[in-house]
Parts: sequence; C-alpha cells; structure tokens
Amino acid sequence: MDHPQTPRILAPHLQTFQHKIVRILGKVVQLRGETAVIDAGGQVDLILNRDCHLAVGHAVEIIGKVDQNLNVKVQAATDFGTNIDFTAASAVVDATHRYKEIFYDGD
Repeated sequence: MDHPQTPRILAPHLQTFQHKIVRILGKVVQLRGETAVIDAGGQVDLILNRDCHLAVGHAVEIIGKVDQNLNVKVQAATDFGTNIDFTAASAVVDATHRYKEIFYDGD
C-alpha cells in the first residue's frame, strides 16, 4: 500500500501546496478552541480535530491538508515539547525543496 507523500513545509510554502497533505513543524503560539496558530517560518492557522492536544510554547509536528484559505486541517499532531532546534528543522525543510525529487513528486 502506498503511503501518501507528506512534504515538509513552512509557512511560505503553503500557497504551493494548496489541497495537498503536508507535514509542518512549528511552535504553538495561540490556541482558540477549534483552531490554533503555529509559528513555522511565519504564521500558520490550524483547524484542529478533537484528538489534538496542543500546548502553547511547545513544538508540534502537524500532518494535515492545506485548504483554499491556506489554513491547515489537522489530521495528526505530535507534541515535541520545548527542546527543539528549529534552525535544524528549517534546514531539513530547505533540503526537502532543494532536492524535491528525492522527497516528493512535483506537479
């Protein structure tokens, strides 16, 4: 069975990945009921599912689908706590897009 590709992205990549499933690592900056905001190289608005248990100030990895408004509808969220090197994480995202043929199929 094929697993769907989940390219790693940051906020500036959202436009390119509309209607696609992506993976984003960011820091939770705001929780508002059914929605949240993470900082992932810029602000990313999340539409949460009821299985999401996010904490402000924690790093979280989101797998979700980018909608037409550039919000990300969360399918899965993993809390990585507070000890994450976002610079290293950003470098991984950069490499993902620089060598995208290794990581995901372009259109």
